[in-house]
Amino acid sequence: MKLYYSPGACSLSPHIVLKESGLAFEAIAAPTKTHKLLDGTDYYTINPLGYVPFLVLDDGRTLHEGPAIVQYIADQVPDQQLAPANGSWERYKLQEWLNTISTELHKGFSPLFTPGMPAEAKDMAKTRLQSRLTWVDGELAGKTYLMGDTFTVADAYLFVVAGWSKHVAVDISGLSHLVAFMARVAARPAVQAAMRAEGLIK
Repeated sequence: MKLYYSPGACSLSPHIVLKESGLAFEAIAAPTKTHKLLDGTDYYTINPLGYVPFLVLDDGRTLHEGPAIVQYIADQVPDQQLAPANGSWERYKLQEWLNTISTELHKGFSPLFTPGMPAEAKDMAKTRLQSRLTWVDGELAGKTYLMGDTFTVADAYLFVVAGWSKHVAVDISGLSHLVAFMARVAARPAVQAAMRAEGLIK
C-alpha cells in the first residue's frame, strides 16, 4: 500500500490510522503547494485531482477520500477495533462522526487557509467553527474518545482537523473536554510516529 500525503494536511488522519493498524505501507510526500514528489514527479500524473490523501493498493486500486480510506484500513484489521463492525449501529454512528468532521469542521476550516479570502468571510467562518467545536466539546463530556472508551478512525480525523485551530487563530482553550481529548490522542505512540514521519514533531 502507498499513502500519498502532505505534512499536516488531512492526510495525517489515514497516516495515523495506518500506524495504528500495524499494516505495511509506504508513505510518500506529495506537497499540496507544489504538487511535486521528492523525485520531481508531477503528482497530477498519479492523482488527477491533485489532493491528499490518496491510497494506492498493491493491485493498483485507489481511494481518494479520507473517510473512505480510514474505514478501509480499519476493516483490514478488525481485531484492532479501529472501527465498529459493518452493519452495526455503532458503525453508523462512526460514519455520522466522519461526515460531521468532514462537512462541518474540515470544510469549515477551508476559508481560513484560502489566500485572498476577505476578512469578513474569515470572521464568519471562525464564528461558525467555534459553535461547531463547542458542540463537539459537549459531546466529548464523560468520554475518552468520540465513540466512548475505544479509539477509532474518527478520533484520528478529529485530532487532525481540530489541531488546525492553532494555525488560524481559532481559540479552543476554553473547550476543556476537547483540549483533554487532543492531549490524549497526541500521546498515543502511533500518533507520535505519524507526526514524526511527517516532520511535525521531533
